Amino acid sequence: MANIRDIAKRTGYSVSTVSRVINQHPYVDEAKRTEILKVIKELNYVPNANARQLSSGKTKNIGVILPYTNHPYFDQLLSGIIEVAFSEGYKVTLLPTNYQIKREQQYLEEFAAKAFDGLIITSRANPLELLLDYQRYGPIVFCEKIEDLEVTSVYIDRKQSITDGLSFLKDQGVKRVGVTLGRTGRMSYNSKITLKLCKEIFPEFNEADVYWQCIDTEHGKQAGGFFKERGIDGIFTNSDTVAAGVLQSYKNQKIPIVGRENMLISELLNFSTIDHHLKQCGETAFRLFLNDTVEQVKIPYTFIQRP
Repeated sequence: MANIRDIAKRTGYSVSTVSRVINQHPYVDEAKRTEILKVIKELNYVPNANARQLSSGKTKNIGVILPYTNHPYFDQLLSGIIEVAFSEGYKVTLLPTNYQIKREQQYLEEFAAKAFDGLIITSRANPLELLLDYQRYGPIVFCEKIEDLEVTSVYIDRKQSITDGLSFLKDQGVKRVGVTLGRTGRMSYNSKITLKLCKEIFPEFNEADVYWQCIDTEHGKQAGGFFKERGIDGIFTNSDTVAAGVLQSYKNQKIPIVGRENMLISELLNFSTIDHHLKQCGETAFRLFLNDTVEQVKIPYTFIQRP
């Protein structure tokens, strides 16, 4: 197998000149660059990735911590991250946690060991204080609003978007609202603010009318049965796929419902939804990492009323 010295010997240029071409340094004469690249191709030379990383101090690899890899919310975020990352020549490593605290900590230790140039944390299991300690190892971008701290984040105005969705249901005459949410245990900001706003907008709201651990269509079907038994007359869900499952349980019965993320299924089934523009969130998160600036960016949302 050819090595960098073989290329230098064949071309007559120094090892350092060949190295600069391999590592894409700009200050190399174009004639030399062309000749060296031609020999690299002839010898079928493949650069050693570890050596290049040591040389540049960069892995060109970003880690993305997320709870699930099969959820529409995170699919859309990832779509934005991956699109921009690839255009900038970066690899993207998915780091699913299933909200396991120790697993997330293992990924943080990998980051500390320079396995990634940076991290995008789409949702976290550990306390914020623990994660902030790892900023010394490189840029970390959070996908949440973080008050009163100098951190880099991209976030959605969930408080206002949830208020719009719940207010819409109230305007539709809903008296007893049912809600679907994700994890129980240590509640996310989304769950906390949803419950708080339900109590403000629907004073008679009962937390027993929440269907937890609801992340896909099958869970939505189960939630639909749960809500029917409890006499719920309007439903605020945590995703369009969940909303579709709920509606399947109701079949031909009409019930006011709000989904999230404006997926095609919400248009086909003609129900209202909240578009948080998650692809834009992902794109922005990666650019914040790339620029390595301390900044918090709010992404606008759109409430889509149907019919």
